[in-house]
Amino acid sequence: MARPTASDLRQLSDADVTEQIDGLRRELFELRFQQATRQLGNTHRFKESRLKLAQLLTVQSERKRSAAS
Repeated sequence: MARPTASDLRQLSDADVTEQIDGLRRELFELRFQQATRQLGNTHRFKESRLKLAQLLTVQSERKRSAAS
């Protein structure tokens, strides 16, 4: 599955960005839990989730910065 580009993420609404951030944080928690109980088969999902979370947090902080100025 291809990662969305930054321009794709910038087109999302604020509510969608926040919802996806919450979902990814929950997913990372579940992945850590699965890894601790040795149920996780494909560890590459960690990297994918962290990268997408970082992109979304960047978009969110850009919006906050532009709203403050």
